Amino acid sequence: MNTIRSATINDLDALTSLLDGYRQFYKQPSDTDSARAFLRQRFGQADSRILVSENADGVLTGFVQLYPGVSTVGLNVRWMLNDLFVLPECRDKGTGRALMEAATQLARDHGVARLILMTQVENERAQHLYESLGWQRNTAFYGYLLDVN
Repeated sequence: MNTIRSATINDLDALTSLLDGYRQFYKQPSDTDSARAFLRQRFGQADSRILVSENADGVLTGFVQLYPGVSTVGLNVRWMLNDLFVLPECRDKGTGRALMEAATQLARDHGVARLILMTQVENERAQHLYESLGWQRNTAFYGYLLDVN
């Protein structure tokens, strides 16, 4: 049985490895130094919430990361569920579901009105998980991106 808990700076090494695996899933080159620096910055600035899944042996098996934001139209707080990753050997064991449920509960505990996420169109496995948890596909808005660097 895995335990879901908030990540701490003491998780930096294991979390770095998970983040690097997550980035590789999205076809980015491995770069543990940059992943570590990115996570160190998140902890230092406290600008995200990171939950981790830890197995009985104390090994981190996955994580979810949320970024706070606000909605002018809704006049409320919303969090972007930006990252969800589970080690390949730990998939189909309920880890992703447990992380998603814990993220939802954390949002409730903090009075967050809405969680938002985006996933690749071809990531059907994740889409099935999200929809099984009651998430609804947004068909009212188009998403746009602009690279400024």
